[in-house]
Amino acid sequence: MATKDKNVWVLLVFILSGLVIGGLLGKLASSVPWLWWLSFEQEFGLDTPLVLDLNILKLTFALVFKINVASIIGMLLAIFIYKKV
Repeated sequence: MATKDKNVWVLLVFILSGLVIGGLLGKLASSVPWLWWLSFEQEFGLDTPLVLDLNILKLTFALVFKINVASIIGMLLAIFIYKKV
């Protein structure tokens, strides 16, 4: 009996697409009065960039996540669809 192998990379693509599409829908929902709660977002990460100056090379590191309610719903929906496929 053959087993159905699920690839981790496919799951990551599903999750990232759910986050991006959900984030876009959350931004669009901010203009609709009764869907304002979908655009509620939280931002976290390195607020000011970390700079490493090596005299001949200057490296700047920064990472900020902006997650809204719609992107979380999109991520959960993507995981649900992945489990069903």
